[in-house]
Amino acid sequence: MKKIKIFAMAAVALLMGSCNMGTTGTTSTTNAAASAGSTLGDILTTAAKGGAVGNVLQSVLGLDKVTKNDLVGTWKYNQPGCAFTSQNLLAQAGGEVAAANIKEKLQGYLQKAGVKQSNTQVTFNQDGTFTAKIAGKSWQGNWTFDEANYKITMQGLLLNVNCYAKKNANGMGLLFEGSKLLTMLKTMSTLSGNSTAQTIGDLASNYDGLRIGFDMTK
Repeated sequence: MKKIKIFAMAAVALLMGSCNMGTTGTTSTTNAAASAGSTLGDILTTAAKGGAVGNVLQSVLGLDKVTKNDLVGTWKYNQPGCAFTSQNLLAQAGGEVAAANIKEKLQGYLQKAGVKQSNTQVTFNQDGTFTAKIAGKSWQGNWTFDEANYKITMQGLLLNVNCYAKKNANGMGLLFEGSKLLTMLKTMSTLSGNSTAQTIGDLASNYDGLRIGFDMTK
């Protein structure tokens, strides 16, 4: 809640600054302020469609600290997930809008790969082992967590892969570089080297500092 308040205060300060640029050019100043207010309103309205204004802040990877103990347990796939790697990227107008669009596109691609809520989950055990099902295919091995970089390393017989943990309002995001997610899906699902696979690989590369993957809940 404090983070949301800080975001709102910063937005108000920006608008006030637009309204106090000088005593001349009153009409242009007023129009600029109105335009800024409209733009801010559009961004907040769009973000609210995703659930809450807090989504704007939650779309930054690493905003909230994640520990190994936070990860221990069974996590079930809920929906596609994505996050930017810094708040600077969200400073670009439409950053949150882009994230929402990416999630919507990713939903269809994951469905084609056979990823469903009923067949995709991962269990991180305290002893450093994990068991998982991705699109119904079993996978197990060992895992480690780099708390400084929020990086999970998962090593198993089928493949070795890195992903990144991000706290969500109701769970945890497991997010990948685009190419890593593509490798996992090709290995663990029926996804082949078709246009769908190519598009998944392109999603993250089209947006600097973006990671995509799964939003999970317990």
